[in-house]
Amino acid sequence: MEIGKLDWNDLKEIIDKNRAVKREDVRIRGDIGEDCSVINFGDKECVVSTDPITGADLNSGRLAVHINCNDIASCGVEPVGILVTILAPENSCLEDINKIMEEVSEEAGKLNVEILGGHTEVTKAVNRMVISCTAIGKGEKDKAVATSGAKKDDDIVVTKYLCLEGTSIIVNDFEEKLKDILTTEEIEKAKGYIKHISVVKEGVLSGKFGVNSMHDITEGGLLGALWEVAKASKVGFKVYDDRIPLTEITMKICRKYSVDPLRFISSGSMLITTEDGKGLVHMLKSNGIKASIIGKVTEESYKLVCSGKEKKITPPKSDELFILEEKLK
Repeated sequence: MEIGKLDWNDLKEIIDKNRAVKREDVRIRGDIGEDCSVINFGDKECVVSTDPITGADLNSGRLAVHINCNDIASCGVEPVGILVTILAPENSCLEDINKIMEEVSEEAGKLNVEILGGHTEVTKAVNRMVISCTAIGKGEKDKAVATSGAKKDDDIVVTKYLCLEGTSIIVNDFEEKLKDILTTEEIEKAKGYIKHISVVKEGVLSGKFGVNSMHDITEGGLLGALWEVAKASKVGFKVYDDRIPLTEITMKICRKYSVDPLRFISSGSMLITTEDGKGLVHMLKSNGIKASIIGKVTEESYKLVCSGKEKKITPPKSDELFILEEKLK
């Protein structure tokens, strides 16, 4: 099988034929593109999400906290706690596990998120450290934003820059091999991108502003996230490549190794659809968060406009991170 997420149709078939129970108190349930499930607890809702870290060696504890808390924030809800599972290979040591937990603790502290529990073991089942977290948030009844809420004619907004996560992972894990295309200053700057991969602030602010859909841009990049939002919402989209925010450091790496930045893992950027894109962008910028309108939600087609020419978008495939890692090994 190809490395990365399962084929969209294969995954949907597996999910749909294995739903033994559908409880009435589950308002938003797991589905393709939905970042979280939402459970009704009277006048409050519990928002839950889970994700592993498999594509990074350095900073994996930090990434584990943020990608999971980002999912909670994509519902417009503040995360309150996480559970952490660590599967360590036989050649690991106690220091490795302690370092991961120090990273988890530090990042969770920044977000005011409590470590609620978890599981740790050394196992032959893995050949590198695997970290999986479950994050939990609390919100008011019926207020959590669903991925599936995008509506025709919504503005499509993205926050900050795409590919911050992917660029940070690659530069941290393959620094020596990138010295021929990046300056020392650029390498240090790219390593620091990890400091900007939380989207909790913009998620909570956007939830209060009032938006129709949010989705954390993770594995599969922008085009994968757009596809998932469109499928979940039963709509289409048209976005413009010259409006998509990318750093010059990311572009240098992508040009050198023929990587598509629009399919490059991009935690640190939130995809939002709203009837009032200009108002949302203004509000986010007034709170110190860069935001860009990159296109519109349409009725059904999936299109990217490059140099004035429309290109049909194909379903998500293996993230460019895994392809780039193979090229750099």
